[in-house]
Amino acid sequence: MNCRHCQTPLSRRFLDLGAAPPSNAYLSAESLHAPELHFPLRLFVCDTCHLVQTEDFASADTFFSAEYAYFSSTSKGWLAHAAAYCTKMTDRAQLTPDSFVIEVASNDGYLLRNFVQAGIPCLGIEPTDSTADAAEAVGVPTLRAFFGRDLGVRLAAEGRKADLIAGNNVYAHVPDINDFTAGLAACLKPEGMITLEFPHLMRLVEFRQFDTVYHEHFSYLSLLVVARIFAAQGLRVFDVEELPTHGGSLRVYGCHRSAAHVETPAVAALLTEERRRGMHAAPYYEGFQAEAEAVKNGLLRFLLDCKAAGRSVAGYGAAAKGNTLLNYAGVRPDLLPFVADAAPAKIGRYLPGSRIPVLAPEALERNRPDVVLILPWNIADEVRQQLAPLTAQGTSFATAVPEMCET
Repeated sequence: MNCRHCQTPLSRRFLDLGAAPPSNAYLSAESLHAPELHFPLRLFVCDTCHLVQTEDFASADTFFSAEYAYFSSTSKGWLAHAAAYCTKMTDRAQLTPDSFVIEVASNDGYLLRNFVQAGIPCLGIEPTDSTADAAEAVGVPTLRAFFGRDLGVRLAAEGRKADLIAGNNVYAHVPDINDFTAGLAACLKPEGMITLEFPHLMRLVEFRQFDTVYHEHFSYLSLLVVARIFAAQGLRVFDVEELPTHGGSLRVYGCHRSAAHVETPAVAALLTEERRRGMHAAPYYEGFQAEAEAVKNGLLRFLLDCKAAGRSVAGYGAAAKGNTLLNYAGVRPDLLPFVADAAPAKIGRYLPGSRIPVLAPEALERNRPDVVLILPWNIADEVRQQLAPLTAQGTSFATAVPEMCET
């Protein structure tokens, strides 16, 4: 395989998690009787541009099917994050009813509904029918398609260039990152701006967040790499923010190379920090396999010790990151009998690979486990607040990343 950005042949392995099914391919009761497709889950780092990326074994539509089960609106914290973004960008981009906003990978309308309510014209681009249906139900105009250069050119030809293009947690999900970036450039107004949010590779390494690796995440990004990819398509980064979301994310602000947006000091500061840590050189990417194995072993020891002591454990959050962790560790229902989740699309189904049943949150009250293992550690505080009544009954909470912790 060649690098998806610069086409350099890939030979340097960053992480090998064995084989796993697509992380959002939840199973029905009927499908438990059928074989389950697994793909190798391996990451390589390019020796030329240092883009960390999956080794590809299937096309994007294998992972983003019509029944895609991730709905952004399930998390109240994420809804608040989106609302705050819309307020901020309305002011910063000086958006009015004469402006036009595009969100790529608009999911269930969690973000654009804020612009709809404010009377700012917008368009969501979303390839999965299940989430697009939900977006349209709350009044968000949605185009059902994968985004890339051809679609960007088409929108521009239709007179639908954007003042603001938003992409939250999509840049890492695109198999052809050059084509996607070309699409952004094609449908952006001359003085428009792009914002992309994605997990920061520097934090993934620092906090051992290997469970954010799954087939749907084709790329793992630093600012150094994003600046290079932008430049290849006539774009430039003019601002960047470090966010706490997803264990540490970046919000990158981009524009056309010739646009008047002034580069802020934050860009040079973060580029300097990434270079200081060595993200521009091969040694930085060595040794991460051992970090992932340490997390896996810590989780297994904890679950086995609980079982030996007669302590019951249930999971919370049927999240993609949880599926990566459970499948890599080989956890099955004998160690984790069920996982509770509030998303209606997941309740009554089974986690891919581990085949652990997903139940409604009320199951925690009925079963009263001694420990709740929070799989989406990035919203652990929100989950603890939601499940506070269990604490009074003696239930404790645990997370496995960056290391096993019970409180």
